[in-house]
Amino acid sequence: MQTTKQQQILGYFIEEAKEHLDSIESGLLNLSQTMAETEDMNQIFRAAHSIKGGAAMLGFNSIQRVAHHLEDYFKLLKENPSIKVDRRLEDLFLKGFDALKALVDQLQGTFGLRDEDAEHIVQGTEPIFAELGQYLNQLIQAGNAAPTPTQPLVTPQASGQVSKILKVMLQLFKQGDNAKSRQQLIALCTRMMQIAPKNEPWIHLGQTAQRAIANQANPYAKLAPILIKELKLSSDLLLAGRSGEIIPSTALQRLTKKPTPQLTPDQLAEAQSITQVRSHPTPIAQVEAEAQTMTIAKPPATLRPRTISVPNDPKAAARALLDAFSKNELIQLAEFLMKSIQS
Repeated sequence: MQTTKQQQILGYFIEEAKEHLDSIESGLLNLSQTMAETEDMNQIFRAAHSIKGGAAMLGFNSIQRVAHHLEDYFKLLKENPSIKVDRRLEDLFLKGFDALKALVDQLQGTFGLRDEDAEHIVQGTEPIFAELGQYLNQLIQAGNAAPTPTQPLVTPQASGQVSKILKVMLQLFKQGDNAKSRQQLIALCTRMMQIAPKNEPWIHLGQTAQRAIANQANPYAKLAPILIKELKLSSDLLLAGRSGEIIPSTALQRLTKKPTPQLTPDQLAEAQSITQVRSHPTPIAQVEAEAQTMTIAKPPATLRPRTISVPNDPKAAARALLDAFSKNELIQLAEFLMKSIQS
């Protein structure tokens, strides 16, 4: 259940996202004219960037990924104003935009944006954005304008290195789960990152993979298929010069989160008793009076009655009682106080 504050923040995000979507749609419906005006082009670029940033802050990975795609391709349009816009280019951009709008609409719906629905929409956009990227490069080359790479290029040997590392990872997964193999898998992720050490999306993916491997709660049977698939798809994007599209999937990000430890029945009962005591505090003056008058378990004849002063501060009062009474006496005192609270 979301708190009122969370609902308010979500409402602000949806309201702003819809305004940004209106700006993007308006710009795409007449893309040629939009590209002719620098400020109009900047506006739809900023709109996609704002949606991406807001989604990332709130943890909506699917919205972030689609908005990131649009932002990257709007950047290509800005950097290559000589591109000749045609119907195919407009249609591809509009299909990507429709997916982003669908995600925001579902977020606003009665059931919110469910993970399985979001992942289905995102998977449907992958071939669209792949085609859009290829077509943009064709148009750029046709206009004699070389595309500006957004990330450093990798070496020709990178493809072979990736294949070797993935094969070793598969072998380690088959050998069984142990601390040594997890360390080796983490080291292999480091070798993966060294293929393009200055490529931020690639490095971020490698670090996310390392956190998932280090999480002992993930058995290999669950970890292996997600991790291998993620690294393979992302390495393909890297080698194709589309590293801006590399974003850890929702499934991989879930593997980095450690489960909340479950309390045993005894721990739960103890926690409930502490909560009850704290929710019905006994006035310090009453505790002091009762502590001074109570008799503790038939003291020996040689033990003289004790009178102690209990401070008003609860922590100081507890220290005073600990100094004045033995363990058994404290247990009896606690039982007496519990009965007084519950009566």
